[in-house]
Amino acid sequence: MTTMQTALTANSGNRAVASNESPTMTTEALNVLGTALVPCSYDPLTGYYRDGCCKTDAHDLGSHVVCAKVTQAFLDFSLHRGNDLITPRPEHRFAGLKAGDRWCLCARRWQEAFEAGVAPHVYLESTHIKTLDFISLEQLQTCVIAK
Repeated sequence: MTTMQTALTANSGNRAVASNESPTMTTEALNVLGTALVPCSYDPLTGYYRDGCCKTDAHDLGSHVVCAKVTQAFLDFSLHRGNDLITPRPEHRFAGLKAGDRWCLCARRWQEAFEAGVAPHVYLESTHIKTLDFISLEQLQTCVIAK
């Protein structure tokens, strides 16, 4: 059973797609709880599509699906791993992040930070279900922050 099928089975009252449908066929993105995806941040404007949500598709090779409240420790970790999230990049509609900002993070980078002990807190309602392809719900739940 895929992670989407598992989450949907666990929350069948909010089922958005049949188990044999492709996730790209859904009209509503789902979060890791199997309910409708809630926006992550409009200021700064986040998401692969810069629409405020951690939505994804086949073009999002980094899987920017984890909605997190970034910390300075995470920003420094990411910088040392080769991903500068601090410096503004206007050509990419990116103003640069500071501790406390909410941002759609790459699932693998969050997992690396988790393993290094510097994973930022996450908002489950705003974290895309695709995250479960990389990170367990149990791991995410150890870093939950309430809205």
